[in-house]
Amino acid sequence: MELSGRLRALGEAVVLLDGDELRAVFGAVAATAQNHSREARLALAMQYAHLCRIVANQGLTVVIATISLFREVHAWNRKNLPGYFELYLKVPVEELRRRDPKGIYRRFDVGELTEVAGLDLSIDEPESSDWVAEYVPGQTVEALADELMTQLMEIKSA
Repeated sequence: MELSGRLRALGEAVVLLDGDELRAVFGAVAATAQNHSREARLALAMQYAHLCRIVANQGLTVVIATISLFREVHAWNRKNLPGYFELYLKVPVEELRRRDPKGIYRRFDVGELTEVAGLDLSIDEPESSDWVAEYVPGQTVEALADELMTQLMEIKSA
């Protein structure tokens, strides 16, 4: 969200796609095995990737904020999305549990949820992200965005 705002301020035509909103659009909100199994998540991630390609091919910058779980999607994106730039926000599970705005980890712990990424559903950490941001306690979103924008501007000027 911070990134898309900064890119817009520089005159970029940006479309921001949020994973939670996309799940609603694609009808995959309910926490069921049908929506949250590995196969269902992979199919949904490929739908997101194809949507991003359609939008990017119209000359727009696409910023998509999702949990990207699968190497095959990372590879497809790199091959098929023009100007693809993958950033990986690497946050330890302990910090995710501490934040837990949707109560996902609490609900997993009491047995109400299964197929939770990083717990009982394995994830493929990206192997070749263009930028990795390791979690730093106390680091602000603005400071992180400053670092990312510096990286993006270096790439753009090269």
